[in-house]
Amino acid sequence: MEGDLQKTLGRNLRRLRESQGMSQEDFANKLGYHRTYLGGVERGERNLTLRSVERIAQLTDSNPISLLIDTEL
Repeated sequence: MEGDLQKTLGRNLRRLRESQGMSQEDFANKLGYHRTYLGGVERGERNLTLRSVERIAQLTDSNPISLLIDTEL
């Protein structure tokens, strides 16, 4: 329960990054984050603000809701 949304966001970001053929470092640079921070986000260890989710969605031409939906259900 707790932290599930963080893990879902992380999985979705990893899928998005991989679908664009980007390394974690390149993706982090595109988003303006450090590679190790992005790694923590992808592992569901970091708690992003809604503002950060909106910003990531804008920079990746994604819908912010799609980043939060668990597609593994």
